[in-house]
Amino acid sequence: MTWLRVALLLSAVALNTLLHVGPLLLAALLKALLPFKRIRQACNRVLTGLAESWIAVNTAMLDRFTGTRFQVVGEADLKVDGHYLVLANHQSWVDIVVLQKVFNRRIPLLRFFLKRQLFWVPVLGLAWWALDFPFMGRYTRSQIAKNPELGRRDMEVTRRACEKFRSIPVSVMNFVEGTRFTPEKHARQDSPYRHLLKPRSGGVAFVLDAMGDALHAVLDITIAYPGGRPSMIDLIAGRVPAVHVRVQQRPIPAELLGGDYQGDRTYRTRFQQWMNGLWQEKDARLEQLLAAGRAEGPARP
Repeated sequence: MTWLRVALLLSAVALNTLLHVGPLLLAALLKALLPFKRIRQACNRVLTGLAESWIAVNTAMLDRFTGTRFQVVGEADLKVDGHYLVLANHQSWVDIVVLQKVFNRRIPLLRFFLKRQLFWVPVLGLAWWALDFPFMGRYTRSQIAKNPELGRRDMEVTRRACEKFRSIPVSVMNFVEGTRFTPEKHARQDSPYRHLLKPRSGGVAFVLDAMGDALHAVLDITIAYPGGRPSMIDLIAGRVPAVHVRVQQRPIPAELLGGDYQGDRTYRTRFQQWMNGLWQEKDARLEQLLAAGRAEGPARP
């Protein structure tokens, strides 16, 4: 019965995607072919509305059939027309579903910086392109060291994306660890944090440099799974009893605006210290959320 439910839910999500992606691609085509300001603005509203509708339907199905209990703290005073930089820890693909559920129609549509290879994901790749999700190379440090031009390409992608985002309500999403947490990666990094990988500051610095004065706040999100790191199949199969989410709005430090992360070593050190401080707090907060979740036990509503 569990696998039957998984198959039915996956089929329903696929059908929901197909129903939304056709109108979405049509609106994107009109936006590209008729580049007049009012038409582009209207198309942006339609595109955002379709994406939010897709998320809402998926979320409703998961709520109805999985029984996962969500506990969210600190989500007051959010603005649907705001400009946010959203930073979160990253443990599973389920994180994206959690973020969409918590913030859909509460803040502007979350836009992720995606690996370039994801453009070729059937249907969804075109949808992400239509919604102006930036596609990046995500090169390693060793690759950039051998060919610095690769790093400049990603910086240029970030700059162009942020220029677009300045003119529309937006939530720029960044998983600062750069990859999903696993014990193996944690050990390989010799991470100083108990529950987190080391934060990567460069992408955050580039976003602040490109649109820092247009951002209202940083949304610092901590996601905890007391039952252990789940897969997407675990969520669909109803094997995720609870998710705890802590939302904290933070002001953007004035001293971090307008700096040169690449060229100014003093500024880069100051920026990394700020990020490391956020991550120390997040690690302690994550420990508290996990402990609270374990104390509640595995029971579901």
